[in-house]
Amino acid sequence: MTTPQPQRAGFSVQRLARLDNLLQRYVDNGQLAGASGLIYRKGETAYCNAFGHSEIETGQPMTEDTIFRIYSMTKPITAVAALMLFEDGHFLLDDPVAAYLPEFSDAQVCTGDLQNLEPPHRPPSIKDLFVHTAGLSYGWGQDSPVENLYRQTFGNREQLPLDKFVHKLAELPLLYHPGTRWRYSYATDVLGRLVEVVSGKPLDQFFHQEIFKPLAMNETDFHVHADWIDRFSACYCPPGGFNFGSDDSPDSDNPDDNQDNGPTIELHEASRDSRFTKPPAFLSGGGGLVSTLGDYLRFSQLLLNRGVLDGHRLLGPKTVDLMRANHLPANLIPIGIGDNVVDGYGFGLGVSVLVDLPATSTPGSVGNYSWGGAAATQFWIDPEEEMLGIFMTQFMPAGHYPIAREFRVAAYQALID
Repeated sequence: MTTPQPQRAGFSVQRLARLDNLLQRYVDNGQLAGASGLIYRKGETAYCNAFGHSEIETGQPMTEDTIFRIYSMTKPITAVAALMLFEDGHFLLDDPVAAYLPEFSDAQVCTGDLQNLEPPHRPPSIKDLFVHTAGLSYGWGQDSPVENLYRQTFGNREQLPLDKFVHKLAELPLLYHPGTRWRYSYATDVLGRLVEVVSGKPLDQFFHQEIFKPLAMNETDFHVHADWIDRFSACYCPPGGFNFGSDDSPDSDNPDDNQDNGPTIELHEASRDSRFTKPPAFLSGGGGLVSTLGDYLRFSQLLLNRGVLDGHRLLGPKTVDLMRANHLPANLIPIGIGDNVVDGYGFGLGVSVLVDLPATSTPGSVGNYSWGGAAATQFWIDPEEEMLGIFMTQFMPAGHYPIAREFRVAAYQALID
């Protein structure tokens, strides 16, 4: 990455120091092992810095080339892959999923209990997969008996190849009629399977050939290569662990969490003990990638530039505009993950979309689009300001601290031109 040029990008050098203070404070207070962040605007990197350790136990420092589990920040990459095939004429967004994945042909909706199933009012569409309105879930909730079926069925999902996973998923009832609710779900994994079927390539191969290679994303993959392992971060969590669930949300930070009681982390997964050190059976388009700050900058620049980077055009400008537009009707806004309501946000094709700035209580612009991952990583793109931000750490669950929102506040307060 190039040397930051904050003044050329319209930022105050003095005010950007507040970003340093924010990240350093989380490290000094023992709340995070390490953290890194990047701000880019109008063709210039305005800010890039790293603090603390990627692994406390080994003394490995957090650096600008640390490798992270990006979990659900995989989803926008899968969305871009699918949109490339959409542009190539393989499908239309309102086509039924079952036209390409026939295992969904007999989908039924659970209307109360598992003995009361009925045909969907309309079949789930490919657009429903992008927008999380297909009737699918993650199995985190308690409001439907289908959620328990998810937990029973996918306890060993990492051992399932993607095609078998999708077949098992299609055997379960839908939780609601497609298009009537928004629920964060395995929909993007189904979208990844769609990419495989219509392209004739495994998802990892499509990603590498069609996205990572042209964008020079040389350190993004479904596993950590042997020569990357020394830069792979450990992952941390609160003392006593956590129950994974609805906190895989980029905007679910809880400002009421107590941050003033000293060290509050323990090791969740050491770098060398991680499942990410081996190629997976399950190629998860919903959450399977590892990446770096620099690689995700390349991907984000592609979107900020409306589909082109360094002469490589992956999407047409109007397709990117369609991706970052809100596709939800007013009655499904704001989105919410579990009990966490993401105030001010609707949803586009694989990304959340800011539709009501005052409701967010955070600086930004209407039209910002973003997403994050389970280990508290996050990115956002602001087309109005020609600006993007990326925050990286490895702490689960994502909503335990409000640092993602604080990072965004610190970035925007430093913007002066």
